[in-house]
Parts: sequence; C-alpha cells; structure tokens
Amino acid sequence: MGMNQTPSSERVHIGFFGKRNAGKSSVMNAVTGQDLAVVSEIRGTTTDPVYKSMELLPLGPVVMIDTPGIDDEGELGELRVRKSYQMLNKTDVAVLVVDAEEGMGAEEQKLIQRFEQKQIPYLVVWNKMDLAKGSAPAEAGKAQVLPVSTYTRQGIYELKEAIARLAMTEGPEKQLVRQFLNPGDVVVLVVPIDKAAPKGRLILPQQQMIRDILEADAISVVTKENRLVETYRKLTEKPKLVITDSQAFAQVAKDTPQEYPLTSFSILFANYKGNLAQAVEGVRVLKTLPEGSRILISEGCTHHRQCGDIGTVKLPAWIKGYTGKNFEYHTTSGTEFPDDLREYSLIIHCGGCMLNEREMKYRLQCAQDQHVPMTNYGIAIACMKGILNRSVQIFPEIAGLLENS
Repeated sequence: MGMNQTPSSERVHIGFFGKRNAGKSSVMNAVTGQDLAVVSEIRGTTTDPVYKSMELLPLGPVVMIDTPGIDDEGELGELRVRKSYQMLNKTDVAVLVVDAEEGMGAEEQKLIQRFEQKQIPYLVVWNKMDLAKGSAPAEAGKAQVLPVSTYTRQGIYELKEAIARLAMTEGPEKQLVRQFLNPGDVVVLVVPIDKAAPKGRLILPQQQMIRDILEADAISVVTKENRLVETYRKLTEKPKLVITDSQAFAQVAKDTPQEYPLTSFSILFANYKGNLAQAVEGVRVLKTLPEGSRILISEGCTHHRQCGDIGTVKLPAWIKGYTGKNFEYHTTSGTEFPDDLREYSLIIHCGGCMLNEREMKYRLQCAQDQHVPMTNYGIAIACMKGILNRSVQIFPEIAGLLENS
C-alpha cells in the first residue's frame, strides 16, 4: 500500500450480494466504471469474493466486494455461499442484486433478514430491466428498490447516489491519538526493526499513528528501542506521550521515566475500534486459567510467519512465564474467525488495524455472546510485564476500572 492511499480498514466496504447470474459483477462494474470483476453468461463465475479499493464519488474511498452467488450448489458451492455470508461481517453497505426476470426468491429474502439482523444499511437493485416485462417494486424488506440496466445504463447514476447516501453517517470523526495532543506536542514512537518487520517500509498502524500525530500539528519522533534512552537525552522537552510496539513493552517501560505517559499501538487501536474496556476485562482471566485450557490467538492480517513470530512463538512463551502453565493454542489469521468460540477459555486478538470497524465489532460481539473473554496483544503483554496500569493512564475511565477491581 502506498503512503498516499487510504488504508482498506478505513474505507467504506460496499458488498454486492445475490444469486448466481443475477448480474452482481455487471452492476458493480457499472457503478465503478471499471471492469473489476469477471462477467459471464455462465452461472457461478464469481467463485471467491473479489475486492477492489477505489474512489467512488460523491462518497470517497471505498472497498467494493463482489461475492459468490448465494444459490451455489454442491460441496464447493456451499463453501462459496458461506464465504458470501462471511462478507456480511465486514460490509458497511449492502447491495442486493435481483434478476428482474426472476424476481425475489427465498434466498434473497433470507439475505434481507440477515442484513436487518446485523443492522447493515442496504438497498435492492432490480437488474436487467431492459429484459423485464413488468416494473420493479417500490420496496423490498425495509429498503428502496432501484430499477437498473447495465446494458442501457438505466438507474446507474441513481444507484451510486443511493449508495453514497447510505454510507454517509453523522457523528464526530474518530481519532487514534489526536484527542490527547496539542499543536507542537512531541510524541515518541518506538518501532523495533527485526526479522518480522517489512523491508523498506513501516507497517500500517505505525503509518496511521504518524499521520494522526501530524493531523494534530504535533511532532512525531520515531526511534528504535535500542536508541530510546539516547532519544530522550536529545529532546529539549518532556514528550507528551510515548507509544511503543507491544513486543518492546518491557524494555521501553524500563527505559522511560515514570513521569512520561506510556502506552502502545495496540492499546490505542483497541480504543479506536471501541474494545479497550472489553480487552482489559478479558485479560483478567489469564492468571486463573486451568492447565490445558484452549487459547485462540487471532490476527486480522495474513503474513508469512517467521522465526520468533509474536502470535505463535513469543506470546505462548510469555504466557508460560507469566502463568507457569501449559495451554493449548489455536491460531487464525486474515478473515478466518471461528463461528463457534465455546471451546476457548480466552481469545487474544491483534490490534485489528487491518480489519474495518464492523468486522472487529462482529468478532467482539461473537465473544461476548458466547461468554468467552477476549483481550488483545497490547493489553495482554502489558499485563504480563506488570505495566498495564501505567499503560492505560491516558484513559481515565479504564484506569478507574483497574483501580476499582
């Protein structure tokens, strides 16, 4: 991803759903003005979700998702249908495409029910109007129905406008760290460069944090953990905040004077995604888990695991050192996340920088509904290193939660 692009996790996700050959790919291509998805007369051409990041005016940066048909058949077809329904977890606006010649069926009705259960704003496209004998209904479920023809371009402009209206939500802009800063404040970012760090660039949460600091007209100072003490000596004033990668938490806490506010990327992202309190509550069970308990370690991104990987190597080692117990670990990455979490005694999730807010909230809600405690990397590591109280002091309500526990 280029430094000038909006991250996928920050873009509005627009999902196109419907039966095979209803014209989902054609409608998506017409809306974007690009041939993003394969179009064919053969039913079931789209066999996996197709993603495309782009600008959709008047809305702005979006991710378009073209999904497999919800009426696919056979063993592979069932897997594709499941993938389509999984896409609801990351969909901010849903577009249900109906073949105007066939009309609504049970599959479409089921999708509408799922949209409404998950409170996903949606609209219905009555596609292939150039072939239809009748007119489109005014509504389907609680949604507006738009008559469209990708052949004659009927209704395409109106569809783009309708998608934009659904996606534009009111409310204050979310902030990662700006809310703690004034113009001219100095923020020190501690960024380890090890074997797992990508060559030639910073990872997404580091990029986003720097951008948010700059938005506050504050000063970002980026250093490696082995240069932190030297960095402090060269500063002419006390930093407003020190933010570290969770893996370096222990060393950074040792090298950072107590009067310097300290937290981590992961903790700030947990607050940004709305799950900081739940993560603090969830980590409390770690010390009391029985020997042999199952722990799910879940990451939102997909990457090649290397020697010393945090999820599969470092976290289990730190947990063993902290608890003195052996546990059974399961790991997932990317869009993988089990529907049934009841076999786990604890979920430890990454900061979720690659997941959009809807999917992160879905995972959190799944854990709450099944009464499975869930925390994240930063909170878990801070707890195990004995610096959790210090690392959440910038959040008075969370600090108060710990003091009252």
